[in-house]
Amino acid sequence: MVDRSPDNSPHGDLTRQLRRWVDGEAGAREEVINQAYGQLKQLARQRLSRERDGHTLQPTALVHEAWLKLAQNEPVDWRDRVHFVAVAARAMRQILVDAGRRRSAEKRDASNLTTIQLQAEAESPHTVEILDLDEALIELEKLDVGQAQVVELRYFGGLTIEETAALLDLSVATVNRDWRAARAWLFVKLNEAGSR
Repeated sequence: MVDRSPDNSPHGDLTRQLRRWVDGEAGAREEVINQAYGQLKQLARQRLSRERDGHTLQPTALVHEAWLKLAQNEPVDWRDRVHFVAVAARAMRQILVDAGRRRSAEKRDASNLTTIQLQAEAESPHTVEILDLDEALIELEKLDVGQAQVVELRYFGGLTIEETAALLDLSVATVNRDWRAARAWLFVKLNEAGSR
């Protein structure tokens, strides 16, 4: 997998640093931390901006927890920046779901649940609980693994259609189709969950 960013772009530089880290070069891990931190924090800010007011998880805490998950696991053979963001997206999803479960278990008060905003094509955004989204994504994964991957990469990873297509080795048209179909399915599924 090749990062399609120009070599002199910040994305191309992160890809080079990831490769140096994989090769075991001294200081490369710290360079990845320095370069990726801003990108991960921006991604975390985007995800958390969709929560209800009063949520307790802050972007910095989400980035730190995600980084700990990435650093504590077995060494990854990072292919490029897109691969790194995809793995970070999975970590952030897990952290948000775990936070939602903890809050739900601690206080059965709906005002303390972790929520996000979901938007279908011609609809205004509405808030859904992150645990409902995770449950729906698990169900979608059983029906269509590709669509579930596209949602995770686009929503939690903030990847573009083109980056998602490159990472999954699919055409842009296929990713667009999967993205539209998955969003429509999730919109219906989550509306059902919200009406219960």
